[in-house]
Amino acid sequence: MTQATRSQFLSLHLLETLVAALPVRDENGQPKSLVYGGVERHMITSQARRRAERVHARNRVNAGIGALKGRSVGIRTREWALLAARDLEATHGWERDEAIATARAVLEASGLKFGDPAKKTVANLTKVLIFAPTDAGTRIAAHIADQASELLPWRDAYLQAQAARVKKPGRGSKKKNETPESEDSTGEAAAVQLPPLPKHTRDAVLVAIAPRDAVDIALYGRFLAEIADSPNVDGAVQSSHAFTVHEAEQIEDFYAAADDAKLDRKRNALSFLDAADDSGAGMTGYQSLISGTFYRHAALDRHQLRTNLQAAGMTADEAQDAAAAAEKEFVHAFVEAFPEAKKNSTASTGSLPALVLAFEGERPYNYASAFQRPINEDPQSAGGEGPAGPAAVRRLLRHHAFVSRRREDLHTARVLTYDPQIDDTLKEPGLADVVDVVENAEDLTP
Repeated sequence: MTQATRSQFLSLHLLETLVAALPVRDENGQPKSLVYGGVERHMITSQARRRAERVHARNRVNAGIGALKGRSVGIRTREWALLAARDLEATHGWERDEAIATARAVLEASGLKFGDPAKKTVANLTKVLIFAPTDAGTRIAAHIADQASELLPWRDAYLQAQAARVKKPGRGSKKKNETPESEDSTGEAAAVQLPPLPKHTRDAVLVAIAPRDAVDIALYGRFLAEIADSPNVDGAVQSSHAFTVHEAEQIEDFYAAADDAKLDRKRNALSFLDAADDSGAGMTGYQSLISGTFYRHAALDRHQLRTNLQAAGMTADEAQDAAAAAEKEFVHAFVEAFPEAKKNSTASTGSLPALVLAFEGERPYNYASAFQRPINEDPQSAGGEGPAGPAAVRRLLRHHAFVSRRREDLHTARVLTYDPQIDDTLKEPGLADVVDVVENAEDLTP
């Protein structure tokens, strides 16, 4: 069954069962859902899963473990000015206020937009999250420190011109929708020009925030519209939203939280009247929790991954080695990573997948249609299939066997399970002959 040829796409399919959890919520604190097959299903968004995977892989790199150990990765943040300023303080001995003002001015003049200067909480944050290599702040700080004799006078002139552009309207001259840059009665505000950032400094900033050899940016991609000449990356990973293979199951969990100080007073009360004053819970409320078996899917475009790495400056051989390591780490994260919402109150991050199916093909394959008809878990009713976990495994593998007979490009199908009941299911006639069973995530990809 196993072939030596590596196809363009690696397709991954996973079934996992969660009990009384809430990995993602909507703006009202409720579980996210969708309607599929005529019934409501619970949903875990691909954004939540992808972030969990990126962070999982980055943490392993930082810990010096995994296939990507020793390689460059990225972080996504609005705090690049603060990170550069922190390095100017710690490494180059700058004063904090001067460091922040200079780093912000340099990044803003490079094309990035920042928050309202009048609001301290966002004044030094970019308006959008920027996914860049983790050493971007250090690189920017090093350049600023090296070019301080040129950049400090430029910064002062830039800030002065910026202040002059802020309109100070006279009585009755300000209209409701005017911006600070709008021209006043004298035309002076509009005439003030910001001094351009020295080209070599702007180039240094663009190189610092460019994807470079950050492997997770090559995997998941990035889009930065604010700077037209900063390269964007088409990600090599495609991810679907996870959904329950059966109709949504939700409970509203009432909780009562104790007030320790109140209970201590009650415990030491001298009379029943004193104790009565401290009766009742400290706080009560409701939280929505969901249970169910979820199907999710992702695909890795190996060609796109190598293209991204070579575009970052790697040779073909270097890109091949990096891509192989990235693929192994991606598969590991797909299997192991989990969104951390309510992890302490639900222990949801300890869940292990019931089944992982991996195979190669000349295009990605999404098997969501295997679950368009929701699983009926009642074995006594017509069409009942029993517990959702084993029933979903049978459906998924039979669906794959059916598709495989009609698509010659599918090969190297492998499955991994952490559930002994599912392991027994895999031995049923018609299932064992379509896949190879492996015992660890590393063996899911050739």
